[in-house]
Amino acid sequence: MKFEQAPDVKATAEEILPFLELPHINSYRLLYMRSQGSKARAYARIWSMPKIWQEALEIKAYYVIEVLSEYFDKLDEEKKKKVLIHELLHIPKTFSGALVPHTCFGHKINEKRVEEIYERMIKKRKLEVP
Repeated sequence: MKFEQAPDVKATAEEILPFLELPHINSYRLLYMRSQGSKARAYARIWSMPKIWQEALEIKAYYVIEVLSEYFDKLDEEKKKKVLIHELLHIPKTFSGALVPHTCFGHKINEKRVEEIYERMIKKRKLEVP
């Protein structure tokens, strides 16, 4: 499997982050990678920095959003943004290095929730355009 930095994915994420109402996300500690050759059947996945590694390396939490080139790159821009929203929702409010599961404390990370957030983002962006 090959990995490379994904500056285009970073640019898209940084474009949408201000509209997502996720103030706990520290964009300086989010990294974006593109992989090729993965056997996974996903558009993207998020990797965390567990507490034990943070303590051992004496660093703060970081997250890596990996996009799987074979699938992600074929998507239109709207779907790419929705995939990134989905992955960003896995980051807990504590930004601790843990990950939020798809169902947690009555909240779900699913297509419906992503769609609601995406629509709110679109409305906010339209309001800000002069």
